[in-house]
Amino acid sequence: MPSHLFADPPTPQPPERGVVDSLITRTRRLRGDVDAVRRDGVADEHDTQWRWQRALCDLAVHQLDDLGSHLGQLKNGLPDDEPESPATEAADASARGDRNGSSLSRVGTAEWNLLTDEVTWSPELYEIFGRKPVAGPMTLDELPSVMVAEDQSLLQTLVTECLVDGRPIDSEFRIVRPDRQVRTLHMMGEPVLDSDGCAASMWAVLRDVSELRRSRRAVHECGDSLRRKERSARTEQRLVVELQEAVLPSWRGALQSPQSEPGTLDLAGHYLPPAGGGLVGGDWFDALKLPDGNTLLTVGDLTGHGVTAASTMAMLLGAQRGMAVAGVEPGALLGHLNQLLDTAEQPALGSAVCCRYRAETRTLVWAQAGNPAPLLFRDGTGRTLTPLDGVLLGATSGAAYEQAEIQLLPGDLLVLHTGRLTDRTGVDRLLALGPRLTGARDAQDSVRTVVEEFGETGRDDDACVLVARIGPES
Repeated sequence: MPSHLFADPPTPQPPERGVVDSLITRTRRLRGDVDAVRRDGVADEHDTQWRWQRALCDLAVHQLDDLGSHLGQLKNGLPDDEPESPATEAADASARGDRNGSSLSRVGTAEWNLLTDEVTWSPELYEIFGRKPVAGPMTLDELPSVMVAEDQSLLQTLVTECLVDGRPIDSEFRIVRPDRQVRTLHMMGEPVLDSDGCAASMWAVLRDVSELRRSRRAVHECGDSLRRKERSARTEQRLVVELQEAVLPSWRGALQSPQSEPGTLDLAGHYLPPAGGGLVGGDWFDALKLPDGNTLLTVGDLTGHGVTAASTMAMLLGAQRGMAVAGVEPGALLGHLNQLLDTAEQPALGSAVCCRYRAETRTLVWAQAGNPAPLLFRDGTGRTLTPLDGVLLGATSGAAYEQAEIQLLPGDLLVLHTGRLTDRTGVDRLLALGPRLTGARDAQDSVRTVVEEFGETGRDDDACVLVARIGPES
């Protein structure tokens, strides 16, 4: 079947000059806007998200430079007797590749005549190949000599299919220029048939797409790195949550039984994750009934996030429970935890408040280490217990922690919380909840009230709250 291709390709009609100038102006303006976005970004080479965004901007800039180059070549093909506008002068420079001395994605044409062995190259093609015009154009047999070895067989196959089977060429290959630069060229070619339907020559358009491919590789690599980072973060988050669920208490209601015992505690606690969906940290709350009938109450927070913080938190909780079971009082217990963090292989700082509640006498013995003091609510009014001396855990060796004792009454309500719960709004907002907290049906309702008030405040980090209500007299 005769091909639709003819020996003489139709001569392209020159576009209207005003249309080309308008396109060049709009391209330059868009290119400037994209470049401004690229330059205005906050540079952080360690931020995968920033590198990905920068790579996308670089790719867009290269593509717009490529478009400007092509439009400039269109403009150069117009009649020379018309005056040039400033808007088109920049496109001339783009078409020549004068961008900080770099080689832009220029477009060149070539035709290889199979009957006369004549080869015709456009001036741009010499620039693309880095070849001096005096050396003349390269034949199809010479072309593989400047190509990367891995690409030579591909081009030979494509050329053969084009000339023998009439298939068009639309592919890429790499060349090594005389200056040792490796450039990627995109080639679109087709056979030109004579009147008998036989291939008389091959005509092709070659474009240097090296910068475009480099930018696309950077986008893909940054995107892959970002996706790996996100998968790693999700995996770490899942591990942290599972670790928290394994070590934090899951109880609700009265910790002790029977309920008729004096001073029985009604307990509830809640962990509040970061409001912005960030990595989970090392906050904890805990309550533990001890062999002597007393109860351990504690909340705390560790610096850092992720698996490291959660695993250190689990270690501290285990040590704290063990010492409490052994009868160690809160002040001395915090001293041991301080020493444990101070000598740990993974340095960290922590804050905590540790309480020992004696049900028989309704007394609370407590100590604090950089954590907010407990809040006591009685008859609808709340107050902060007088803060005690105690530095952050892990801050210094041999630190001593002050200990105090307070008498509680039936119906009293204690609120222990980590500092980040109220770091934006202050403790006064929590104290203002006094009537609602003391009027709640049980400790779980009190915790629910706190969570409703502080759970969606734009908090950047996690927090914990523990509520203990003193039972009525028997």
